[in-house]
Amino acid sequence: MDNFMTHIVSITILAFLLITFLQSGVDKTIDWKGNLSWLKGHFEATFMGAIVPLLLAVILIMEMITAVLCVIGIYQLIVFAQVSVAIWGMFLACLTLLMLLFGQRVAKDYQGALTITCYFIVAIFGLYITGS
Repeated sequence: MDNFMTHIVSITILAFLLITFLQSGVDKTIDWKGNLSWLKGHFEATFMGAIVPLLLAVILIMEMITAVLCVIGIYQLIVFAQVSVAIWGMFLACLTLLMLLFGQRVAKDYQGALTITCYFIVAIFGLYITGS
């Protein structure tokens, strides 16, 4: 219980990121065609329009790896008070969010970019807290 209380902020942020990326990854897996169709329309007028399937696969892989690292990070913080996997999970969350932000900015979806920024603030704060 001491490890949990010592790392409660990091654990809570990891849980937030886990929910965020696991849900998103599962949704992309279950509704690949729907996501692909929407994204093709979203990026059709950009240089990324022709490679949307590849980009969607990359994001899916990043989201699922991030989710797995968040689960392992929570476990290691609680059981062993080790932060290394938690830091990697939060770092990959930040990288994934930066990729998503780049896409939203290219598509000129500034409201979508703003939403991603909110998630990024949580992830970068978690990275800062856990890495300190």
